[in-house]
Amino acid sequence: MAIRLFNTMTRKLEEFKPLVEGKVGFYSCGPTVYHYTHLGNLRTFLHNDFLKRMFLANGYDVRHVMNITDVGHLTNDEDDSGEDKMEKGAARDNKSVWEIAKFYKDEFLRDYNDLNMLPPTVMPHATDYIQEQIELVQKLEELGYTYEIPNDGIYYDTSKFVNYGALTGGSLSGNRAGARVDFNDQKRNPYDFALWKFSPKDAKRQMEWDSPWGVGFPGWHAECSAMSMKLLGNHFDIHTGGEDLSRVHHANEIAQSEPITGAPWVNLWLHYSFLLDKSGEKMAKSKGEFLGMDAVRTRGYDPMVYRYFVAMGHYQSQLAFSWETMDATAKSYANLVRRVADLLSAENETVDIDVYNKWHDDMVVAISDNLKTATVLVSVQDFIKSDDINSATKLALMKFVDELLGLQFVDRAEKLVALEQESAPDEIVALAQQRADAKANKDWTTADNLRAQIDAAGWTVLDSKDGYKIVKKA
Repeated sequence: MAIRLFNTMTRKLEEFKPLVEGKVGFYSCGPTVYHYTHLGNLRTFLHNDFLKRMFLANGYDVRHVMNITDVGHLTNDEDDSGEDKMEKGAARDNKSVWEIAKFYKDEFLRDYNDLNMLPPTVMPHATDYIQEQIELVQKLEELGYTYEIPNDGIYYDTSKFVNYGALTGGSLSGNRAGARVDFNDQKRNPYDFALWKFSPKDAKRQMEWDSPWGVGFPGWHAECSAMSMKLLGNHFDIHTGGEDLSRVHHANEIAQSEPITGAPWVNLWLHYSFLLDKSGEKMAKSKGEFLGMDAVRTRGYDPMVYRYFVAMGHYQSQLAFSWETMDATAKSYANLVRRVADLLSAENETVDIDVYNKWHDDMVVAISDNLKTATVLVSVQDFIKSDDINSATKLALMKFVDELLGLQFVDRAEKLVALEQESAPDEIVALAQQRADAKANKDWTTADNLRAQIDAAGWTVLDSKDGYKIVKKA
């Protein structure tokens, strides 16, 4: 299928043309592991997963690199100022930097796996590539792009790079935010950024290394350039990230990479829109209620409900999160799981290959056209309800949907059927019959009390026009 994606650099939809036929290399900015990952960040990682699955459905060999930032990310991204987020997180948790890096990486991977995201091909840590980052800065120094601010660090001189800001329309004004009121007047230009920061003279950092310029640590931007060049080469297909990264982080990556690699360093830039919280603001760790997967799990939602919620939106559009929306999404997801469960008894039917291929190709076309996951889900609703498609064909299509969108409909349906087939103990059967008798006598209070007892014991009663069925709770 032809693949079209919106390139942030050119600000238009483009047909994807791989550098190497049949292969795609893409780099995605990963988490800074100083805290739990919030739902907005996880939306970004889910879109990366949809992107990867789209390429796999089109027969591509995918090499995906996603970094783990465990040093150098300062609290003020806009101005390379403030504390290192890792050091600050260690002080907050009263642990070493290395301990919190492992703890929050493990928590991130727990969320990542719960959301059924395919693992990256490589997941490098910034602290494992310090030498490569030093070498990057040395090359830029040799080319005349750097200068030193005493007692601060080695900085990149953005005036030397004529295309600085091209990712956001070629305007430098977009790269200067209000946070720059505390602008470092030792910089040559407002947009210059740190490549290597010196350790403070009066304190010892937990993470610091020797370098040609003195003891210190790399700037946040250096890691992505150094690691992507090492693992994907000097030119690769796609670089992704949240839309907030385009204005500063990715602009800086381009500036420090292309003098070394030659333009273009990346063929296509893909950015994902924000998840909004209940106040209508961008979801972030620094403001409002912190919402991560623990909040989703604690409220009893299957992680697939959040994945389904994200899939119903589009990566270029902001998405508003609320628990009310999650409730509606959970019902929609459960209805589809129920329909798939009802298909599982169709072992003796034969898949209609022509019908399967038609729907399969329609869904691949939709997701290949700028990742229209919601259009795929419309197709799911259409074919699952159709009276003209047999159960075996529907089930085969749902298995493909699970490959394409990772929503685990068939897995959840199989678990549902297994629960329904488990026999209730005699005491639960007796309570259910007492409840049925109470309902027949219009004794609703007793019926409700009996239902509560059944639910508390881990079972539930499903009423229908033909009677009732006792099933174990998931």
